[in-house]
Amino acid sequence: MTPLKLPTALLHPQANACLAQWVAQLPKVLPPQVVLNAADLVNFDSSALAVLLGLRRVLTQKGSDLKVEGMSPRLLELARLYGVLDLLQPS
Repeated sequence: MTPLKLPTALLHPQANACLAQWVAQLPKVLPPQVVLNAADLVNFDSSALAVLLGLRRVLTQKGSDLKVEGMSPRLLELARLYGVLDLLQPS
């Protein structure tokens, strides 16, 4: 499975559509860990974290895990502030 990729902007108005699109594109058989590349994300609010956590929840229900790579310092800081960084970067 090719890594998923965050768009350059992910704000509240796009959040539900973004999550729904990813979920619809998931294959029936998932690898143990799905990688999502966040390197392009520059314009976001806390809704981006909600989308990532929603995707993680769906993947966990299907027996897979989510690993977010390429998080900007600002996104890392927001994830730490909300206490969810470990959920998005499993070891």
